[in-house]
Amino acid sequence: MKKEITFEKAMQELSQIVERMESGEATLEESLKLFESGTKLASFCYEKLQNAEQKIKDISEFEERREE
Repeated sequence: MKKEITFEKAMQELSQIVERMESGEATLEESLKLFESGTKLASFCYEKLQNAEQKIKDISEFEERREE
């Protein structure tokens, strides 16, 4: 996967991969490469979302403690 990619760019690329695979125009070899790239992008996006969720939880807990 590319270095310094954003979540938004990864999602855009993942969407393009899905469209390409769903078109049925890719060869078997191309489909395998697309699937591999898509899997890496999906993992990257999942990790970014998990990190964002954890940050939100941390901030919320911090704010709740401050209000007490």
